[in-house]
Parts: sequence; C-alpha cells; structure tokens
Amino acid sequence: MLSFWKYQGTGNDFVMLDNRNKTFDASKEELIAYLCDRRFGIGADGLILVEEDEQTDFKMVYFNSDGKESTMCGNGGRCIVAFAKQLGIIEDTCRFTAVDGLHYATIDSQGIVALQMIDVDHIELQKKGAFLNTGSPHHVEIVRDLAYFDVYKKGKQIRNSEAYAPKGTNVNFVEQEGPNHFRIRTFERGVEDETLSCGTGATAVALAMHNLGKVDSNEVKIEVEGGELAVHFEYINQTYQKVFLKGPATLVFQGSINL
Repeated sequence: MLSFWKYQGTGNDFVMLDNRNKTFDASKEELIAYLCDRRFGIGADGLILVEEDEQTDFKMVYFNSDGKESTMCGNGGRCIVAFAKQLGIIEDTCRFTAVDGLHYATIDSQGIVALQMIDVDHIELQKKGAFLNTGSPHHVEIVRDLAYFDVYKKGKQIRNSEAYAPKGTNVNFVEQEGPNHFRIRTFERGVEDETLSCGTGATAVALAMHNLGKVDSNEVKIEVEGGELAVHFEYINQTYQKVFLKGPATLVFQGSINL
C-alpha cells in the first residue's frame, strides 16, 4: 500500500509522495504513469516527491504524467510548499532545491503560496510572441478569441515542430483582458494535452508581455482555466529578477493505493 496526498494549484493537480525515507522507486516510469492515470490510477498532471536535502528544507523531484522526470513545475512548486507545511517540515517560509536550482517561498494562513522562480535574462522575441525559459521552456503566442481556440491541435503542432526539436516546448496562447491582465491556455509537454493551469507558463507569459511592451506594472494578473495567478517581478539591467508566482495550493484528499 502506497500512501499519497493529492494537491491542486488552480486546477493543475499532482500526486504528492513523502519520499524522505527513499522507499519509493522513482526509476519506475510505468508506475508513475499509472499513478497519474485518470482512469486506472489516482489521476494527476504529474507526480512530486519531497525528499531530504542537506542544504535546504527539502528537495522537490517532479515527474510529468508520462512518468518521466521533467523540468521545473511552478504550480507543483507551490503545491509542494503546502505539502511540506502539512508534513511539519516547514512553517510559513522555506528554501528548497529543484531541478532548476534553489527556490524561496512563503505560505500564508489561507494557503496562498508565493514561489520565487529563476531569473530570466534572455527572451527570444517572435512575430506573434516569444520564447523563454522560466525553469521550463515556453513558447508564448498572442491569439484572438482564445475561448474558441483549438489549443490541443495548434499546441501539439508547435510543441513537436522542428523549431523546438528534439525536446519540444510547452505552448501558451494569450489574449489580453485589460491593463496588466491576461488570459492564457497552455498545452503542456509531457502531459501532451491542455492543462487547467501552468505556473511556469503563467510566469513566461507575464515576462514576455512585459518585454513586448504590453505591461506597465511589475505585477501581472494571469487568468488560467483553473483560476487566477499573479506574477511579480523586478526588471533590472535587462534581467527579470525577484520573480514570484503567487496563487492558491490546496489539499484535495489523501489516501492509499494498492500497487
């Protein structure tokens, strides 16, 4: 029997495992994919392990729903902070390591997590948007009528295009809702489908829109299919620093599954 917790951050959901004693074999891709399967397993966009780390409060190890270890997940990072608090590892602040390095985060009494993302010093501007890495690679494209846009078809096409070969990219489609306010829909690599939210994607959109001159504030409101996120940053010497992704992280349920 494997004990697990299920968390979600604006609809981006994760199976969370306490692996501080290293009892879970993270090399079994098929097992991880099974746990994330929505018909035969628990069901999630990804699986996250919290592990011991000598230099920080804990280590985050993230896997996409295909079972493969992946790049940074912003909403997953926020959820692991809430999970670490629930486990008694932290109180209201923490430092942890992830695949893209060191992260600092805070969590308030309402479960709102502010997670510091990596600095970004390079954005590749394109005709309709941009490409940048916010811990994971993201293509950002401005579109019209986002509510009716075929995110799966177009997202899959861009994700697998030669421009982003061989590893591919996450794809975000963006429509401006108002001053410093954008709505996005994201096709996630590894999940290979549209998800209700993507934290690194929301961060990428906020920075890209600022770089394109569509933002005049250091805080951007991002509406995703599963709720609302905020991205705060400072732009110093052509580098985005002190980038924080802020939003709710919620425990859905906990249980055990027979393997």
